[in-house]
Amino acid sequence: MLEAENVVLRYARPDGGQQIVLDHVNLTIEQGERWAVIGPSGCGKSSLLHLLAGLAQPNSGEVVYQGQQLKKPHPEISVILQEYGLFPWKTVAQNVALPLLLQKRQKKEIKERTNDLLQMLQLGEHAKKYPAQLSGGQRQRIAIARALIAQPKVLLMDEPFSALDALTRENLQNTVLDLCEQQQLTLVIVTHSIEEAIFLGQKIAVFSDHSGTLRHIGENRHSGQANYRGTAEFYEHCNLLRSWIGGQVHEN
Repeated sequence: MLEAENVVLRYARPDGGQQIVLDHVNLTIEQGERWAVIGPSGCGKSSLLHLLAGLAQPNSGEVVYQGQQLKKPHPEISVILQEYGLFPWKTVAQNVALPLLLQKRQKKEIKERTNDLLQMLQLGEHAKKYPAQLSGGQRQRIAIARALIAQPKVLLMDEPFSALDALTRENLQNTVLDLCEQQQLTLVIVTHSIEEAIFLGQKIAVFSDHSGTLRHIGENRHSGQANYRGTAEFYEHCNLLRSWIGGQVHEN
């Protein structure tokens, strides 16, 4: 469904040289899969997400969506960046409805779909409030609602829960998991959290250093199972992922 084929991304340095951000990265993401991308800061995770969203282009190689080279943002691919991207002067409902307004949809459709999503994400009572009046977790739900209102097939998320407290983070992880199952979404989430990667990722792409090289792709058949957190298997898989990030790859 979504592929990175031998992708290379470089940035110009102030000294006139070039910094390799992604070095011949290959990924094949199938429809309905949930992927987590993890690694240390500066290893190219967010840059990879920008390429998969069509927000940037590689220096060589290509990103392919549904068999076609992705040269710009695609209406079936929604992305949520770290800062949420909410407009502070717009209400919750107006922020969520924005993609449909830009598509010039009918007012009735916009209202119905906005209300449905707000109710689904427990934001209905906050529709007329502004983002500054809400908690970080509630603002993240607004961002999720806005990403979903265009009915995408792919949801890309860049460190979406990093600024939230542990309980809110876990609740939103559960929400994302439910949405993926209900709407058959393909998910790619960039994260620094080992626990988050293990809980959400059926497949986990590991960048273990700053060379821009994808070191390992692991699978987690237990991802998303009920009551998975807190089990012995969950902690075993977290320790296994730590070894992958550290460069000691032992399959389990």
